[in-house]
Parts: sequence; C-alpha cells; structure tokens
Amino acid sequence: MVVCICNALREDDVRAAARGGATSVCQAYRTFDRQPKCGQCACFAREIIDAEHAAMESEMRAAA
Repeated sequence: MVVCICNALREDDVRAAARGGATSVCQAYRTFDRQPKCGQCACFAREIIDAEHAAMESEMRAAA
C-alpha cells in the first residue's frame, strides 16, 4: 500500500525504516533521503512505525 504519494513510499518501506531504527516519521523518510511534503501521510506513517516497534518488542520478549 502507498503511504506517501509525494515521495512514492510504500508501507513496506516505512516498516523497513522502523525496523532499521527509525523512531519518527522524519527519521523514516531520511532513511530514503526524502522528507515529508504535504504531511497527509504523517499519521499513517506514525501508526506503522509504532506498530513495528511494538512487534519488535513482543519478539524480543518472546525470545527471552
């Protein structure tokens, strides 16, 4: 699914950035040398980042 039309970023891209350590929308976009433009994607991107970090925490707890 497309998250950001302005930058042609997909959901998988934002998830990968979050798994790579991005904790904010701006950090995720910088991973791809881009920045938010119109801002309409920010809420959805934030939800994706938060969900990925929650999943990573769950995986870490399960592995412990």
